[in-house]
Amino acid sequence: MVEIGDNMKLIAEYTDSNLGYSIQEDKKTGKKNVFIEGVFMSAESKNRNGRIYTKEVLEKAVKKYIEDQVITGRAVGELNHPDGPSINLDKVSHRITELNWEGNDVKGKALVLDTPMGQVVKGLVEGGVQLGVSSRGMGSLEMKNGANYVKDDFMLNTVDIVQDPSAQNCFVNGIFEGTEWKRDEEGHYIPFKAVEEGETEMKEPEVVEEPIVEEIIDNSPSEIAGFEHFLSKL
Repeated sequence: MVEIGDNMKLIAEYTDSNLGYSIQEDKKTGKKNVFIEGVFMSAESKNRNGRIYTKEVLEKAVKKYIEDQVITGRAVGELNHPDGPSINLDKVSHRITELNWEGNDVKGKALVLDTPMGQVVKGLVEGGVQLGVSSRGMGSLEMKNGANYVKDDFMLNTVDIVQDPSAQNCFVNGIFEGTEWKRDEEGHYIPFKAVEEGETEMKEPEVVEEPIVEEIIDNSPSEIAGFEHFLSKL
């Protein structure tokens, strides 16, 4: 169970699976809707980010997501990942309508919406662009047997539509996993602290040299004459 105040990482996983597209006509309105379908998540295998979700962990997260988001019609996702766990409504492109288990895979179906980002997705699909999906969630990791296992506190936030898996991995590793997040009393996630990687260089204290003041002796004739006059008075 995730307690309020726990620090978690934002975890995203690109799914190596080609999406299918379908156009279905709404019987009530006659409107043609575009759907994407395919494997949205997988369990019990190391993914391209070196992480493993046990089926028990993923089943728990998916079940809660279906109950809280899918059934209530709030399971929306974005076109490309944002830089945090929250859903940005101005970037929403689709609504997830189904999530079902097939072996160790979670098969999903999503309706592409008539939002600005949804229109972009439709245009890309019509143009033959192959898109993918990437899950986005909060959790902590445990290193075991050379792999990072996602722990039981994992919570699924959404599944986003993405295009370039190689760029996606760079983005995830460079930004998402460099920040820890903390839940506030209302259940919202806020950045907790940046986790800096690499060695920290220790700088030697800067030594400030005192300026050297040289004593200047004036041996001009006037000075010598004055000194001799002083001696004659002794």
